[in-house]
This record gives sequence, C-alpha cells and structure tokens, in this order.
Amino acid sequence: MLQDHSILRIPGPTPIPPSVNQAMSQAMVGHRSEAFKHLLSRVAPRLKPIFGTNQDVLILTSSGTSALEAAVVNAVKEDDEVLVLVTGSFGDRFVKICEAYGIKVHRYDTTWGNAVQPEELKEVLQQHPQVSAVFATYCETSTGVLNPIEDLSKVIKQESDALFIVDGVSCVGAVEAQMDDWEIDILVTGSQKAFMLPTGLSFVGVSPRAWEAIENNPRPRFYLDLRKYQSQLEQNATPFTPGVSLIFGLEKVLDLLEAEGLDQVYRRHQTMKNMTRAACQALGLPLLTDDKAASPTVTAIKPETFAADDLRNVMRQSFSITLAGGQNHMKGHIFRIGHMGYCSPLDVLQCISALECALVELGDDITLGQGVAAAQEVYIHDLQNTR
Repeated sequence: MLQDHSILRIPGPTPIPPSVNQAMSQAMVGHRSEAFKHLLSRVAPRLKPIFGTNQDVLILTSSGTSALEAAVVNAVKEDDEVLVLVTGSFGDRFVKICEAYGIKVHRYDTTWGNAVQPEELKEVLQQHPQVSAVFATYCETSTGVLNPIEDLSKVIKQESDALFIVDGVSCVGAVEAQMDDWEIDILVTGSQKAFMLPTGLSFVGVSPRAWEAIENNPRPRFYLDLRKYQSQLEQNATPFTPGVSLIFGLEKVLDLLEAEGLDQVYRRHQTMKNMTRAACQALGLPLLTDDKAASPTVTAIKPETFAADDLRNVMRQSFSITLAGGQNHMKGHIFRIGHMGYCSPLDVLQCISALECALVELGDDITLGQGVAAAQEVYIHDLQNTR
C-alpha cells in the first residue's frame, strides 16, 4: 500500500478535482472587497439551473446540517405541527432538529431501504391535515434510497397547504432537481457531495411561498436568518464572513458541471449506479434497495456470508479504498459505495475489481471478473444508447 494513497468511495466527503483544489489555493481576497463582490455575482446565479429554480440560491458558510436547521428555524413557528418522512438516519435528523425547537412532530417511518410511496403519504396527510410543513430527504444517504420527490410534492399540494421542505444534500448536482416545477418550497444541499468541494458551504433555495412564511415567522434567529442572506445577496455580499476559498472552488466546480452539461452529469451518475448494482448482483451481493428506489449517488449492500465491516477493512488495508458503513441499527450490517461528484465509470470499475479481490480474501465463493464484466456490459450499453 502506497503512503498518502487514499481513494474515497463514500457518499461524502467526496474526492475533489485537481482544478478545484488549485482554484481554492489562489490568493485570498477580502470578503468585503470588490473582488469578492464580483466573484459572488458570477457564482450565485449559476446555482439556479442546478436547483431548477428562478429564485436566488443562498450560500451559507456552514455544513448541510446547519442549512437543514435553517430551514426549520426560518419556516416553522414554535406552535406549528409538522410531518417528517423518515426513510433513514437523515430523515431522523430532521425529526431531532424539529424537536429541539419545540415543534410537534408527526413522523412517518418506512422500513430502511424503502422509499416513501405517494399513496402512503396521502393517507398520512389525511390523518394530519393541520401540519404546516412536510420534511423529506431526497436521497437518504444511510440507505441509498432516492425518494420520488416530484410525486410526493403533488400529493402534498393536493392534500394540504403545507410547505414542502427537502434535504437534497447527498444528491443535488448529481440528479435532476426542478424546484419550481415540482413546487418544492425549500431545497437544501451541501458542498461536500456532488458539488465536489470540501465541507463548509451549504446552499438553500427558497420559494416565494416559503419566503412569505419566513417573513411572518416571529421565531428569533441570528446566524441562520435566511432573510439576512437574501438581502445581502442582492448586494453581492454575505451577512457574515464567508468561506472565500470555498467559493473560489465553487466557481471552478460550476465551470466543470457546465462544461460536461447537467444532462450528461445526471446520465453519468445513472450509469455508475447501474454499473455498481449490476456488479453486486452478478457477485451475489444482496442490495438493500430495489431498482426503482435506488439512488444514483450511493449503493447500500447487506452481505449475508461475511461481516460488512470485515469487507471495509480489507478494502482499506489492501487497496486504500474507503467504503462507508451502516448507521444506527444498520451499523455493522451494511456497507455503502459512494459514486458521486468527481467519480467516473472507470472509478467504478476500479472499485468493483478491488471488491472482487477483497471477497476472495474473505473466502467468499465468487468467480473473479464476474462483477467487472457485468459493470462493463452496463457501461457499453449506456454508451451505445447515448450516441
């Protein structure tokens, strides 16, 4: 194993492109300088197509979780009731944030590995017609589930007046998001996933309807007051000290995404998902989610013939490849392969090849090359269909 050789195949933080690292290394500028104002004026409008919105996308110097908290503290009053759709650990985090602010929470849990179905949501909303907001996770990182956000939004708008607030931290930038057309009221993501940056920035899209709720909310707030970010963004500024180097990097990330084209970015992630799942199926590795609910950014595997953490240890020790483990009650029972952001089909083939070697080392009865071949067939098929 080479020193300083590390390959991240986890669902965040993800690898950073060399050109982005270089952009973040340029000389510092003052965050109240004209140079920074010009930088922000160039960067902020380019976030809108990724969110699928005509509204401003706010940039916070904070983690994705703080942006989730900002959504709660800005949009929900203290005496409101909300519904949280929990499909894994990060849906549960929404519950904990709401409860920390004294909000009455109605939670709807699915079995981990399952997405929320629109007909289920309709029934739950009919039981709780008084909720002021519905919270959902677009990609549930802990299970590899992609919830059908567009369909869920339709049900919410038909059955209630609730705001729809969505955690898109582990998928926005890698999957399609149409905030305006899907009538999402607040959409949140972070910098360390599909945006190919270090942790430290979060992004928040807010609908006109959500702004009305925010303006009429008497709840105290300070650093996470979205009104401050909106008013300052109109002047190409931030209310507090921003992560200037990260925003230099963000500009380069946007260059890369635009050069590839968002449609192609989304196709690449679909291909990597299909390659990973085909390889696992060929190797007899049980997948936690079905094909319909599977996320293009992370795949969860629940092995039956060996311990998940033993596999992760072999991958790290033998190949310097880091895979993610399980969370909460899934800890030790699953491993997760991240394939998002600065990741290509070649990276997936590398990971699957190493995975096969690790399985042999653990004594699993497989035929070497079987998983790689299955992934190759998916890649060739997808390549031919895009020409």
